[in-house]
Amino acid sequence: MTIVDPVPTPLHPVIEQVTQRIRERSTVLRNNYLARIEQFQGRGPRRAQLSCANQAHANAAAETRAKIWLNQAQKPNIGIVTAYNDMLSAHQPYAAYPDQIKEAALRCNATAQVAGGVPAMCDGVTQGRPGMELSLFSRDVIAQATAVALSHDAFDAAICLGICDKIVPGLLIGALAFGHLPTIFIPAGPMGSGLSNKDKATVRERFAQGKATQQELLEAENAAYHGAGTCTFYGTANSNQMLLEAMGLHLPGASFVHPSSPLRRALTDAAVEQVVQLTEQGGQYTPIGHVVNEKSIVNAIIALLATGGSTNHTIHWIAVARAAGILINWQDFDELSAVIPLLTRVYPNGTADVNDFEDAGGPVFVLRELLAAGLMHGDVQTVYGNQGLHGHTKQPALEQDKLVWQDLPAQSTNPAVVRPVSDPFATTGGLRLLKGNLGRAIIKASAVPADAWLIRAPAKVFMSQESLVAAFKAGELNQDFVAVVVFQGPQANGMPELHHFTPVLGSLMTAGFKVALVTDGRMSGASGKVPAALHISPEAAQGGPLARVRDGDIIELDVSGGVLRVLVPDAEFAARTPRVLRPANEDGTADFGRELFVNQRRFVSAPEHGASTLFE
Repeated sequence: MTIVDPVPTPLHPVIEQVTQRIRERSTVLRNNYLARIEQFQGRGPRRAQLSCANQAHANAAAETRAKIWLNQAQKPNIGIVTAYNDMLSAHQPYAAYPDQIKEAALRCNATAQVAGGVPAMCDGVTQGRPGMELSLFSRDVIAQATAVALSHDAFDAAICLGICDKIVPGLLIGALAFGHLPTIFIPAGPMGSGLSNKDKATVRERFAQGKATQQELLEAENAAYHGAGTCTFYGTANSNQMLLEAMGLHLPGASFVHPSSPLRRALTDAAVEQVVQLTEQGGQYTPIGHVVNEKSIVNAIIALLATGGSTNHTIHWIAVARAAGILINWQDFDELSAVIPLLTRVYPNGTADVNDFEDAGGPVFVLRELLAAGLMHGDVQTVYGNQGLHGHTKQPALEQDKLVWQDLPAQSTNPAVVRPVSDPFATTGGLRLLKGNLGRAIIKASAVPADAWLIRAPAKVFMSQESLVAAFKAGELNQDFVAVVVFQGPQANGMPELHHFTPVLGSLMTAGFKVALVTDGRMSGASGKVPAALHISPEAAQGGPLARVRDGDIIELDVSGGVLRVLVPDAEFAARTPRVLRPANEDGTADFGRELFVNQRRFVSAPEHGASTLFE
């Protein structure tokens, strides 16, 4: 189905060029993917394809009315894939969703069943712990678990319940393996605002300096993370929601409505009604493999850049795109970033949280601005209907208990948080590609003060987060320096997020020292004011140049010039013997399941290829 842009605006030529380049490099893979989708179309209700024994097993536990309809195998059946657990604040609200979805489906002359659950670990709990080395790989496990859930081939559509870091990309990759199924994502919303992110960061820095007690730190953390819902900073979890909105995989404006709001319940019911309409029986057949295409992937990248979102998505969305037969790389991110203005200031790119972002206009305002300026593809399919992405530029509301979508005010209600394209916070996007004799890296420039965009300072090389913290406590870091943290890539140790020492480096910057971080590891959406060159490829464990850096080498990190290099003569640098990777549990710590992921570490692709274990 061709979607005609109802409000045509000339598309920026760079966006058109990047999209066309992606389309050309993806031709063979994408055509093969679409051919697989075609094989499953036009076969009627999937339930009817099962044998009687298959159906009996699949229907056995259903309640009476649903069982009658399931046995008739004529009405749409929705498979629910859920990431519920009650340790993740973002996912705890999902406990009641399956029953609500089932009730809503019956009202729409359809049925719904929980097809399966997927693991959902919390990076906030595992930060600085051995379990964090499983975090990145959990994305691919989630994708595989999603595929297992949908493999029963008993569903005409899917609903994905997930929000946080690796969970949404994993669900999306798994759903795209069943690209013939209409699929909608239903968020649960953020927790209410607690202790501000700025005040929380200040207490963390004071604790790192020995100026706050552990009790004070715990009280601050509990005041920041205090209830059900997504954490309120603009990290990977909330960036996920922005990208899903930009791809048309949510109902419009669904991302940041609170879990306990009556509007949230109404949006969930409406999502069920909508996905039923998108089935072949519903008459508006819209498979997810058609919604996710080259244009919607570019729209996702643009939304990430315009909001200063998580650096994790320079890895995750490469894997997501690959699952749909689409090839993207860091050059695409960088070229788009040069022409996409930064429209939001949400922590860690500012002091506001996602509730402030939503109150100021939120994702709907950002999409409306970008579309009006010709900075997004409007002519794309979405789960909301035939209006293209312009259908996602109205805000949901309740009028006499009825769900409606309304126009936003013409202006941002808080220009300190959200601005129009005509008056952005910056004329370029939040991410940059850095290149040089240390490899290729990503930096979240939007979070870094302009006076820290250039640093030339001696390297201090560390093999772990713990060794850096120990050096700080010993008083060895009170100077200008570049922290080079090696063997933190996917093949080395699963590429854990490196937030354990963020307060240390932040406190050194506050004290007036020029510091930066250079690593083959990750920092994710919470990358803050410290200039951090991340995801360096090739990684040290592959013999990458980072393994040859020595203490005292001068490192140059230049955001404006896109440069990352060590100022050592080429011949001298090449002649050095690379450092050697030590075993993961050499320090005597337990494996914490890391031994089960040895093959993932062995075969994982580079970050610019999605750090994936799923694709050749």
